[in-house]
Amino acid sequence: MSSCHIDHIAITAPSLQDGADFVYQALGVTPQPGGAHPRMGTHNLLLRLGESVYLEVIAVDPGAPAPGRPRWFGLDALQPGSPPRLATWVVRSDDIAAGNAASSEALGKIEPMSRGALNWQITVPEDGSLSLGGTAPALIQWEAGAHPASRMPDLGLTLTRLELFHPEPERVSALLSSLDMDGPLVVTALAPGQAPYPAAHIQTPQGLRILSGAC
Repeated sequence: MSSCHIDHIAITAPSLQDGADFVYQALGVTPQPGGAHPRMGTHNLLLRLGESVYLEVIAVDPGAPAPGRPRWFGLDALQPGSPPRLATWVVRSDDIAAGNAASSEALGKIEPMSRGALNWQITVPEDGSLSLGGTAPALIQWEAGAHPASRMPDLGLTLTRLELFHPEPERVSALLSSLDMDGPLVVTALAPGQAPYPAAHIQTPQGLRILSGAC
């Protein structure tokens, strides 16, 4: 299995406008229009964080029919007043089947997805939950071609570190090792009983900012 790389981070929100406001307040920029995910009844906004890394704001699409299955990224659990947050992250692999088999944690079933002209495979837990509270990633494998981030405007933002907070840090570290992860990742211990969450350190034109998934 080849090394896996950070592909994107996912902000969940009750609506795209809520998510866009959250990102603007945190980073000083507005994410750009993305598109719709027909199989999940969701849509997104996007923001480049590097040549092959980006930020996604994702929400339930009110104009789409219900998918008849749990939506991904824990979106079905959000209420209208739920605050936007960094919910989880996604890892790029050249062999998603091998990566999913090698993972020390269950990351979900590999499913085909699309958004406009883009097509990919991604792991999705059957109940739509966030693995390890969002500190375990989804695996993604894009169809051949340029990475989506390369087509997004460069607004001067760079993901410099992704920090994964968990009360069982050795479990998260074992997962990263099983995926042969390559990238700026740090695992930080929480006290027993505390809820796990990811935090993204992002360099912006205004300086370093942190997007946190802490509730």
